Amino acid sequence: MTATAPPRPHAPPPTPPSEPQQSLSAHTVLTPALAGLATVSAATSLTGVIQGLSWLGYLIVVTLLVACTGLALRTLRAPAPLVGIAQLLVLLFLVTGVFTRTGLLAIIPGPTALVELNDVLVAAFEQIRTGLPPVEATTPILCLVTIAIGLVAILVDTLAVSASAPAATGLILLCVYAVPSALAGDLLPWWTFAFGAAAFAALLAADGSHRHRTWRNRTTPGLGASPGSASAPVAVVAASLVVGLVAGSTVTAIGTQGSLPGSSSGGQNVPGGLGVNPFTSLRGMLDQGSNVELFRVRGLGDDRRLLRAFTLDTYRPGQGWGLPDGPMPPGVPANGPLPAAPGDDGTGESREIRIEPVNWFDLWLPTYGAPRGLRNISEGWYYDRTSGTIFRERRQRPAPYVEIASLEEPSKAELRVTDPQTEELPPVYTTADEVDPRVTELAQQLTANATNNFDKAEAIWRYFSAENGFVYDTQTAPVSDPDALADFVLNGKRGFCEQYASSMAVMLRAIGIPSRVAIGFTTGYPTDNGRTITSQDAHAWVEVYFGDRGWVSFDPTPLSDGRGYVPPYLAPEDTQSEPTPSAQDDVPTAQSSQQAPQNQLPEPQAQGGEGQTEKPFYAAPSWSGWGTLVSAVLAMLLTAAVLVLGRRLTGGRHAPAGKPVPGWLAPVAGAFWLLSLLLLAWQWHWAAGLTLLVLAGLGLTPSLLRELRRRRRLQTIEAREPTAANAAWDELLDECADRGIEIPKSDTVRLAAQKVAQRHHLDERGKNDLRTVVGVVERSWYSPAAGENDPEFARAFQSLREGLHRTAPMSWRGRLFPRSLFRRGTPR
Repeated sequence: MTATAPPRPHAPPPTPPSEPQQSLSAHTVLTPALAGLATVSAATSLTGVIQGLSWLGYLIVVTLLVACTGLALRTLRAPAPLVGIAQLLVLLFLVTGVFTRTGLLAIIPGPTALVELNDVLVAAFEQIRTGLPPVEATTPILCLVTIAIGLVAILVDTLAVSASAPAATGLILLCVYAVPSALAGDLLPWWTFAFGAAAFAALLAADGSHRHRTWRNRTTPGLGASPGSASAPVAVVAASLVVGLVAGSTVTAIGTQGSLPGSSSGGQNVPGGLGVNPFTSLRGMLDQGSNVELFRVRGLGDDRRLLRAFTLDTYRPGQGWGLPDGPMPPGVPANGPLPAAPGDDGTGESREIRIEPVNWFDLWLPTYGAPRGLRNISEGWYYDRTSGTIFRERRQRPAPYVEIASLEEPSKAELRVTDPQTEELPPVYTTADEVDPRVTELAQQLTANATNNFDKAEAIWRYFSAENGFVYDTQTAPVSDPDALADFVLNGKRGFCEQYASSMAVMLRAIGIPSRVAIGFTTGYPTDNGRTITSQDAHAWVEVYFGDRGWVSFDPTPLSDGRGYVPPYLAPEDTQSEPTPSAQDDVPTAQSSQQAPQNQLPEPQAQGGEGQTEKPFYAAPSWSGWGTLVSAVLAMLLTAAVLVLGRRLTGGRHAPAGKPVPGWLAPVAGAFWLLSLLLLAWQWHWAAGLTLLVLAGLGLTPSLLRELRRRRRLQTIEAREPTAANAAWDELLDECADRGIEIPKSDTVRLAAQKVAQRHHLDERGKNDLRTVVGVVERSWYSPAAGENDPEFARAFQSLREGLHRTAPMSWRGRLFPRSLFRRGTPR
């Protein structure tokens, strides 16, 4: 039988003009760009809850990094899950480099950086909990919004690009609007909705235009035959936007802030301000933000008193103190004379105190001492005698008001002989469920020698001192006990007013003494016209019930900056008036701080316990810092390198001639990514690193098995063994299978060769190499003697493999999970 050359496979028709490739390339870049623009446009809604615009720069940077990372890895044809994981890592590196100081190589988070990042986030949630929108753009808030919008950018990019479902991003973007809409005290500005709708419309239009061009041989459903109809989504969304804005600004009050530009609304927006929330926590971090003036007070004279806003009567184990579930108490109208407060028999002197709210915006109207009456307040304020608070149903910025109050305080001797009369109180003031037995035992030990409730309360009050290891700090100590209360009282002994007041009140209730936590402000700073109360005076203390003497204040927080107040009944026995307790130097003192200049807010000197200086809170991050600089440079270099190398790796016919891409480039890049992940996981915990290593080994096993089989066959071919032709043919079929093209082994050699040439778009060089390989295989099958020792066979087969890499580069899925391992039949 005479061997004949195999028929030349039919060449595929020439590629049409380059419009499809250009369209695809434009779509590949345009869609992630528009997805990022839609994310940033939706994030502008945060203007309603965050002051200024400094946060917008952070969001733009994180969105750009997410989009560039996705674009780079998709250029390398990485699978969608790998793209998402890489984007999450870039977000983590950015947050670590900007908002922490202890990252490995400035951007890789180690254990210390993760702890630091956790503290920043805790402070962010605390600022949200204790402040009113718009909040100051502090470091914790910037960190929180950067992480949140970074995650949104990843979701939007994945849905719009990887899943090719940009319409589904609408739900994610609506959620971005929902959060500030629910938190903002005012309606959001109209332009943020306009930006978001326009960007979303552009994203839909770009996707619709791409689909229309892709289906150029038939009419795209819903668009008609005209290419101009691709702009229909823009027209529809734009029209809907106009109708919605007009209707929202003219028909209903629910919508945007005010109305469209040029129109007038006759109303005024309620001015914003700051407030405090009705609960305390046993763990956390304190961030009071900038020093904002809240109240100006006149009428106190030389007296220094705590300004109470409201009281908390419900203890929730492991969490802290709060208000009971259910509606507000009924109360009585507060404008005018008020019912006598507990302990006020009306015989003491009445003081007229003028309180001017400056930036106060809340449900509560703060008062001093035992209020007897209020003047100059609007309707809607109510007074609850039991809790001692003035409140309303909705937050408001009150006008200046006058309080008629009694500032009389009992003496130590009077409190010692007072009948507690616990039965007169509601049960809520004596309830303390699930108190750790160790805390109860400690309270009993401290009060073992006391014979009355006052001495017991004073003993517990004096326990929170530097001599017993307590330190004032803006954050609690690291967790060492599952019970938060026992952890603070017995182990950590570090925190701020919320932890001190919460702990003392629980210890009092544990031994049967009625108590509650008061929320309000310290004494503030003296000015020429009275006193100034600022946001950094926010404070929590304990009030103890003493029957006919009412509720009496005990402040266990060891402040030493002059803002604390120690009443006469807590002074040592041998001191006459307003003394400083001798038990410790860092308990609250009654010494006046230096007078601050008029109309100028003093900056408080926040100091902790004896010999302890409170560490300042995180300064606002600077984009010129070393960590951020390294992060930005590495991010840009990585993006540029991956884009350039990706084009060379996957360019195929567009790759530069005569400049083959090194075969080691992709494995080395993958090894570096894997090494980075392993180091990150190992720094977090060795078990995480070991788990990741095992998972990586399992994931790489198919690729390694496939590589071993490939090397055995190539060695057989290079050695010109008798089975070289069979090994070459099996390897060629496996190469096709790994690329997603299954060629049955039942096909003849020439039929299979035609499929290989057509489906992989082999160029002329590749086709010539295929003819040589097919000829040798046929001769080895039908005329073994003629096919032995062909000197061109090994070179032709290697050149054929290179041709496949040029015209049909293998995807990452094909490399990691080769289909040839699962082909039916046994290789020859």
